[in-house]
Amino acid sequence: SLYFSIPKDDEELKSNSKVLEFDKGFAKDPNFVFYDFNEPENVPEELKHSFEMVVIDPPFITRDVWSKYATTAKLLMKPDAKALLCSIEENADMLKELMGVQKCAFKPSIPNLIYQYTFYCNYEATVMNEANEEIPE
Repeated sequence: SLYFSIPKDDEELKSNSKVLEFDKGFAKDPNFVFYDFNEPENVPEELKHSFEMVVIDPPFITRDVWSKYATTAKLLMKPDAKALLCSIEENADMLKELMGVQKCAFKPSIPNLIYQYTFYCNYEATVMNEANEEIPE
C-alpha cells in the first residue's frame, strides 16, 4: 500500500492521510478507516469533501467495482482534488467516464502479473507523463 510507504519522518503527510481498507488487521493504525466498497456511500461524515488527493487501486478491475470506488472518491474529494488511479489499459474509457482521468505514460512495474497495469490521473503530472524504459510499449 502506498499509504504504508509514507516515510516515518514525514509526520505532516502521514497525519493528513487516511487508508480506507476492508482488512481490519490494519485497524491499529490511527489513520485506518474501515471501508467496504459494497457500501460506497458509507464513509465518515467528517471525511466527506475533505481530501485534496485520492489514490485508488481497487482489488478488482470490473466496472461494477470501479463504479463503487468512483462514488466513494467523489464523496471524499474536495472540488478540484487530484485523483491517481491504477488499473489495466482496457479500462481507460471507463475510467475517463467515471472519474475524468487520462492514461499516464509511466506504468507500474509489477512482475508476474497477467495484465500490465497503468496509472491514470485527472491533473497534469509531469513525472507521470514520462514512460519508464523497463516497461516495453
